[in-house]
Amino acid sequence: MRNCTRLVKTFAVLALSSLAAAQTQNGSWSPASMPEPGQAAARPAEPSSVPKIAIGPGDMLDVEVFDTPELSGSTRVNQSGEANLVVLGTVHLAGETPNQAARTIEEALRARGMMNDPHVSVSITEYATQGATITGEVKTPGVYPTLGSRTLTDMIALAGGPSPLAGKTVTIQHRSDPAHPLTVMLAANPRALAQQDNPVIEPGDTVTLAKSGIIYVLGAVTKGGGFLIDNNEHITLMQALSLAGGWTTVASTSHAQLIRKVPQGREEVRLDLKHIVKGKEADISVQDGDILYVPTSFGKTVGYRSVEAILTAAQNAPAYAYVY
Repeated sequence: MRNCTRLVKTFAVLALSSLAAAQTQNGSWSPASMPEPGQAAARPAEPSSVPKIAIGPGDMLDVEVFDTPELSGSTRVNQSGEANLVVLGTVHLAGETPNQAARTIEEALRARGMMNDPHVSVSITEYATQGATITGEVKTPGVYPTLGSRTLTDMIALAGGPSPLAGKTVTIQHRSDPAHPLTVMLAANPRALAQQDNPVIEPGDTVTLAKSGIIYVLGAVTKGGGFLIDNNEHITLMQALSLAGGWTTVASTSHAQLIRKVPQGREEVRLDLKHIVKGKEADISVQDGDILYVPTSFGKTVGYRSVEAILTAAQNAPAYAYVY
């Protein structure tokens, strides 16, 4: 009886070994990959990083019809968005992703009675625009290649980095969805920049780095010049003055001027800075292009300057980045 039991176990081991060897020849196999009773074997997951780039005029497509080489081949999309396919003729594919285009071709094959159950794959082998356009406040605007996986910060670096007047707002117009541009706010410092949202830039995309706003504080202040701020930010008159280190001991605080560009030209507002500090007057908001000028005062003599002279001084003033 014991010999019989041992013989059964031996045959069972040999059978399992043969099954494992057969599975190894046909592909990888492990007990963990076996489906539970009553369950279907799971299909491999689709890659989550497959780009969904729409087909556009000028793109070269590779169309493969499974087990039907006479219907397969390469074709270039014309300016009307149509691809001239083997035997099938012209099919409009512009605006569709490669997967959508494959389903469109399958439907056309069935509708024309050429195949009952076609299986088609479409891939873009050559883009009409192989790179992305970088414009706005970068040092060297232009079209740069998007080979591999290029991110937003990669593309800005390829364009030489932000210009001295660059703001923090970036607009990305995806070729696959031009009607819905994406806005990204760049972080204020390199450490935060490494952790921020950094979308992938695809062929045909357009990236625009906006210009920063600038506020000028001139005259009897510690550090006169232009101060770069993002156009989405709002700072007050006193905050702008603090960027310049405040007024000096020779400042005539009761005769300050705020010069602002308006549709009709230039508007000049007289200010008493000490009244604003004490809360007697409102601390108003300043905006892009504003000039705060603090004149000097020696005894009872107040040093006034014309608006034209102040504008000339602003044009020649150094620009400083706004430190958060």
